[in-house]
Amino acid sequence: MQHTTKLANELIDFIHEGPSPFHVVRQTEAVLEAAGFTRLEHTKRWKLDKGGRYYVTTNGSALIAWIVGSGALEEEGFRLVQTHVDSPSIRIKPSPEMTTAGGFLKLNAEVYGSPILSTWLDRPLALAGRVSLRSAAVMHPQQVLVDFPDPQLYIPNISIHHNKGVNTGVELNPQKDMLPILGMLEAGKAGKDTLLAMLADRIGCKAGDILDYDLYTSEYERGCLLGRKQEFISSKKLDNLSLVYASVRALAAQTTTTCTPVICCLDNEEIGNRTRQGADSPMLATVLERIASSLGKDREDFFRAMQSSFMLSADMSHAVHPNAPDRSDPVVQVKLNGGPVIKFSGAQKFTTNSESSAVFQQLCELAQVPWQYYVNKSDSPGGSAAGTDSITQADMRSVDIGLALLAMHSIREIGGTADNASMHAVLERFFKQGN
Repeated sequence: MQHTTKLANELIDFIHEGPSPFHVVRQTEAVLEAAGFTRLEHTKRWKLDKGGRYYVTTNGSALIAWIVGSGALEEEGFRLVQTHVDSPSIRIKPSPEMTTAGGFLKLNAEVYGSPILSTWLDRPLALAGRVSLRSAAVMHPQQVLVDFPDPQLYIPNISIHHNKGVNTGVELNPQKDMLPILGMLEAGKAGKDTLLAMLADRIGCKAGDILDYDLYTSEYERGCLLGRKQEFISSKKLDNLSLVYASVRALAAQTTTTCTPVICCLDNEEIGNRTRQGADSPMLATVLERIASSLGKDREDFFRAMQSSFMLSADMSHAVHPNAPDRSDPVVQVKLNGGPVIKFSGAQKFTTNSESSAVFQQLCELAQVPWQYYVNKSDSPGGSAAGTDSITQADMRSVDIGLALLAMHSIREIGGTADNASMHAVLERFFKQGN
């Protein structure tokens, strides 16, 4: 129990230090570098050694890391865990300052992904992301990460006295109802460029040197353990930082393996994967082929390696809801702390088939952790995962897995403390598994 609680608190710390996808990747890099991994650049030639530990990033918001196995790559293949670093959010638009009745200064913003909008109201919100600065190298602007130590934003509800139907269902308009307040308008000032001035002050640069930014809001408050026996993790971004952290921690813990273990932490899953740093791109396949090439393998060897490989497409799954059990399949119902989840879809929204399911079941048995199935309710289409996009680019066997979650895409989600530890155990076992 002590180990389980420790892992849960480590996850909470990891999430709290990752208020944007860029910060998540930076946190992941820190874990890897502490474990002896070396950063490579896409623009340079790679020279890889057996047992070497390496990683690359794309756009500052996606990362692939690996350990070169001791066996022949074309025979042992890759053991790959794919996750995503992004979460539903409210994203700040360019030139966002807006003045309103009452003297408020608010920011123009748009919805990123599919958050449960009502959960973003009446909470202190953090502001974080990446800022692009003017530089002498025109083709390579300086990139700086930014966050603020205090909550900066707030989206207020309308009081029940002015909104009598609020408890019977009110539709929220993203352009009208979801714009965050930054503060009060100062007397005699128009408010224009207030955000740029804030960013410049925080970064330590001139406002005129800021050319653009990628800024996201998130819940400011830290996650916590709750429940009678602290059996639940309550936090922002459990989808999908739970599995990002489990995968990077499991990889960092590896020593010698015959296969080549890989983690692939991608961006933009919440908006469809079709970006340079998303699952529906050549990024993963390109990196895997470069690994093979750098080890002296030809293209035939690379294709053989892919057929000897296996991917865990790791994303969160829905637990049966205590107040709405009818939203789940009547028979196959996922429970919090019931172990890792194997996800099936007859419509092939997940990569799982009976063979890949059998592989993961046996991995769970070897790791001595329970497992459970997830299927969509037949009259409800449900969601999908990034694995189906990745395997159209990188041809390998795959299974979709996850951990049970309540309130998925709420600003604050609920997961299982024991589930988190179980996933750590099975991922460590997976990376050791030879053919």
